[in-house]
Amino acid sequence: MKNTLKPFVIALAIVSTTTTFAQKKEIKASESSINWTGKKVTGSHEGTLAFENGYLNFDGDKITGGEFVVDMTTLAVTDLEPGNGKEKLEGHLNSDDFFGVADHKTAKLVVNKAKKSGDTYKVMGDLTIKGKTNPITFDLKVDGATATTSLKVDRTKYDIKYGSGSFFDNLGDKAIYDDFVLDVTLKM
Repeated sequence: MKNTLKPFVIALAIVSTTTTFAQKKEIKASESSINWTGKKVTGSHEGTLAFENGYLNFDGDKITGGEFVVDMTTLAVTDLEPGNGKEKLEGHLNSDDFFGVADHKTAKLVVNKAKKSGDTYKVMGDLTIKGKTNPITFDLKVDGATATTSLKVDRTKYDIKYGSGSFFDNLGDKAIYDDFVLDVTLKM
């Protein structure tokens, strides 16, 4: 009887030492941040958004997937003071000219795969804004329980064309650049 158990014990030992376990790391939404910057010919504006929830899946030290949901109702302008255009700009950004927040209360990023190089991952995923989904690629640096990235998003791919020189002529100094930047910090 001892001889029949020995191969099973050896196989179990091999499997347990070579198998890594997938781990889902939830973000701490209240400690994570999204800072945005939008530019126009005559300057720029900055603001914040908040995460509703999110997670990354790891297999050992490799990212295998993930999903992040942004609460678009938290869109705020931080470079203007109340009474000096802040409310007007926030209202316009929430309108259908831009993010249509009344009908699109969330935006979502789905991580499909990632390739690791040192402490940085080349992440490939699908970004959904205003009900439109497009592929996106960006670098994500992971340092312990914190991950950071700066990604550029072409708003026109999400049917946000207001003030875009790519779609409208003679805008002059009223033109708004197509790309906006998201600086993201994830706390896990």
